[in-house]
Amino acid sequence: MAKTTRATISDVAKAAKTGKTSISRYLNGEKHLLSDNLLARIEQAIAELDYRPSLMARGLKRGRTRLIGLIIADITNPYSVHVLSGIEAACREKGFTPLVCNTNNEVDQELHYLDLLRSYQVEGIVVNAVGMREEGLNRLQQSSLPMVLIDRKIPDFACDVVGLDNTQAATTATEHLIEQGFEALLFLSEPLGTVNTRRERLSAFHTTLARYPGMVAENAETPLHEAAQMDNTLRQFHASHRGMRKAIISANGALTLQVARSLKRIGLNWGSDIGLLGFDELEWAELAGVGITTLKQPTWQIGYAAVEQVVRRIEGHSDTVREQVFSGELIVRGSTSR
Repeated sequence: MAKTTRATISDVAKAAKTGKTSISRYLNGEKHLLSDNLLARIEQAIAELDYRPSLMARGLKRGRTRLIGLIIADITNPYSVHVLSGIEAACREKGFTPLVCNTNNEVDQELHYLDLLRSYQVEGIVVNAVGMREEGLNRLQQSSLPMVLIDRKIPDFACDVVGLDNTQAATTATEHLIEQGFEALLFLSEPLGTVNTRRERLSAFHTTLARYPGMVAENAETPLHEAAQMDNTLRQFHASHRGMRKAIISANGALTLQVARSLKRIGLNWGSDIGLLGFDELEWAELAGVGITTLKQPTWQIGYAAVEQVVRRIEGHSDTVREQVFSGELIVRGSTSR
């Protein structure tokens, strides 16, 4: 079979019996400069040749690509999926196209995608960061690209941030468990590192419990897929406080799933043997036995707001760097019932 070649602007001009300048005027919305007869010939030639102009080439010529780069820490995380939905909606409304890069929580991949997005000449970047190293920060500062961070801040890097009000959310979650009569609470997270969301939620957890003398407040860190370590942590917490009503706060949705699996493995039922509350609303949470209480984040709104802010920067707004936070919503189910 003969190889099909893509029609060019020269092919359209030849078929319409005119010059490339007239075709460019047509494509650039200057149709009022063309006669009705010429317009009809150009439209017929475009249809017959199935001509599709290169948006990238036209954008580069004008200095605008209408591309926004997205660097996502973990695209398999339900949180990321819902944030992406808001991002896509905002991009579509504002006439931008998102380029999505999934780092799989690997810092080296962040550097790779930063360079890749710059080579595509994106106009701005939205980042759900893992923990950028100094090299990556230097590249961002040198590029002067408008950038907005989602969920996680980068230490010593001045940048717009959009995310959850972690203090409000963790305080609400902790107070709910206290009101339900739990006496010993465990805040469980992945390794804290420099991830501000985990640190802010843990800090609010301890600050809240400090107002209630006699309450047991513990926290532990466990890697997401270290099943044996998680089993030991939960088993020890349960055994150490026999006779007390105990509950676990899980710092994110992916971890909540692993906690639920761990409790099943060690023979504990959430709701009857131990309380369970997880950050992030999960589709299966209401189907899991008696249901799991969650702290729902307005993920769609967070994604939408991040694009709104980066577009403002692209358009030249140079107001002070700001942090935009949204309140979480507690969804109570049987896992924390009195």
